Amino acid sequence: MPLPDLIEIVPLDKPVRAEITVPGSKSITNRALILAALADGEITLAGALWSEDTQIMVECLQKLGFEIRIKNDPEEFCDRKISVKGLGGKILNGGTAEKPLELFVGNGGTVARFLAALVCLGKGVYRLHGVPRMHERPQAALFKALREIGYRIESENGNDKLPVKIFGEGPKSGKCTVSIEESSQFASALLMCSVIAGWQIEIIGENAEESPYVYMTREMYSYFYWSKKNSPHPEYGMMDGVYPIDPDSSSGSYFWAVGWILGDSDQNDPHPISVARWPIFGAGSQIDTKFSNYRSLPKTISRQNDLGDSIMTAIVIAPFANHVVKFVDLGRLRVQECERVVALRTELTKCGAKVVEEGDTLTVFPSKPSELHGAEIETYDDHRMAMCFAILGLKVPGIKIKNPACVKKTFPNFFQKLATQPPHGLGATILDAKSGRKLELNKLFAD
Repeated sequence: MPLPDLIEIVPLDKPVRAEITVPGSKSITNRALILAALADGEITLAGALWSEDTQIMVECLQKLGFEIRIKNDPEEFCDRKISVKGLGGKILNGGTAEKPLELFVGNGGTVARFLAALVCLGKGVYRLHGVPRMHERPQAALFKALREIGYRIESENGNDKLPVKIFGEGPKSGKCTVSIEESSQFASALLMCSVIAGWQIEIIGENAEESPYVYMTREMYSYFYWSKKNSPHPEYGMMDGVYPIDPDSSSGSYFWAVGWILGDSDQNDPHPISVARWPIFGAGSQIDTKFSNYRSLPKTISRQNDLGDSIMTAIVIAPFANHVVKFVDLGRLRVQECERVVALRTELTKCGAKVVEEGDTLTVFPSKPSELHGAEIETYDDHRMAMCFAILGLKVPGIKIKNPACVKKTFPNFFQKLATQPPHGLGATILDAKSGRKLELNKLFAD
């Protein structure tokens, strides 16, 4: 039975001690799937996320002719061991101008952008399309770069957005310049395919030299070493052709956050709730790994320099800080799964918080406990809106989440993690908001 379309989160009445496992990183999984497909020989991705975005990526790669085997992962229900038989840059399947090979990308930015570059290496015509919101999201900088190299890209609506036809011509040398002002995924898509195609890429725009996601891409393809036979090499991070994928740091942020807003001030136990196998932050790692250091929110936090998607988690818990917090450089949030700047301001304001939007900055003011109250939260079909406000509901009574099943995009068992008893969950009660009945664990999976 699917999740109800409106659920209520019942606040926890005491601090919880728990260590939560979260599924693998979406950013790493979808990059690894592309890199494994480009390799020559079989690579197994261990701890790979199995959610809507990664399933769509796998389905598209299978349509392109890649052989992929999937096995359950015993450590995390929403992870898989995914084995990909790479073809050394070849793509077996392609359509014609009259009947292109259809690739549905859902609302997956990584899926749409990574595949757009990949199919250029094929020998056919491909049509990429997704849900309506994906057709609104920016693609122009990537298409411009691919055209500079010499590929033919036809946007059906003449706006350089999806739906789009891409005419694959195989690997060919060329130069391009790509801006990452709107998304670093444009550069990542080109960099991964450049290993096979030999493209020369100049990256410009916001934080071009230090973009954490571009750095992640560079680090990852250095691990997917191509020897003379294009085989994985243990010295580059893979043992016996197995590439390990870290837990998703953005998804882990929710559990660090709930530990902070429910915990006391005991500095001997600063992290009553932790995330298992939490990565160590370093070069090429997920920027949101730094979130575990943000218990005391600084007065200014930047989406450009400090945090990635987990900045949304910080915004939602900011009313509990004892000082005003400014969240700056939020422009990219406006062009993601929803217009997240407006969505966060609107829904937090519904709950009684004082939030001011000025340009690409949100300023969140401290709230007294009596000032925050319940509300029906519109999620805008955005998985992170649903998860952020569910965390708020563990502290503030009366928080109801619309369309909670949207978490299937990256974290299908999120609500099960909230409801599972400690130490592997938080022990929360979640209600069907319309009937008032408690939802059992088997009713909390988003599919």
